[in-house]
Amino acid sequence: MAQQERGTRSRAAILAAAAQVFDERGYDAASTTEILARTGLTRGALYHHFPSKEAIAIALVEAHSEALAVPDQPVKLQAVIDLTLAFAHRLQDDPVLRASVRLAVEQTSFSRPPQTSYDQSNTAVLGLLQQAEEQGEILPGVDLQQAASTIIGSFTGLQVMSQVYSGRADLPERVSVFWQFLLPGLATPGMLGRLRTTPPPAR
Repeated sequence: MAQQERGTRSRAAILAAAAQVFDERGYDAASTTEILARTGLTRGALYHHFPSKEAIAIALVEAHSEALAVPDQPVKLQAVIDLTLAFAHRLQDDPVLRASVRLAVEQTSFSRPPQTSYDQSNTAVLGLLQQAEEQGEILPGVDLQQAASTIIGSFTGLQVMSQVYSGRADLPERVSVFWQFLLPGLATPGMLGRLRTTPPPAR
């Protein structure tokens, strides 16, 4: 049991260190030597968990799905909004998630897995939009797949701009403004007054 716990801690340490290096330098400039230097582990320990730098990157991309926990909201459009706001806040201080996003956005030699970060996001957002449509929250005639793609693509662009201008400090505000512009073309008139485009109050 103790050996298993050490292995779990070692794997987590490698991912955390790799996330910092990938986030700072990008995939191509990152090296396993620098990753190891930040963990204090041996190269043998690294290869026990990950046979290559690419294997580490794939594990980080897969971690992206953990940040897509769907909020428990009876109003499904509100759940979509809250999902993007929560993701924006996590991007501000979660190096693993930041590295995952950089790996998804940046054009590098990294061969992304078949289930990309965009696919994961699309599945989560589209599922919520479908539920919202069933509950009468969506305007008639809206193409839900196009709506999901627009939300994900816009969020991607906003987080890149926010990273450049403020180190993502203003990302939640940018996401809030985005929803204020999008909702009139997505939500039924009766829903507009019920939807909050700011983070939920702290409990």
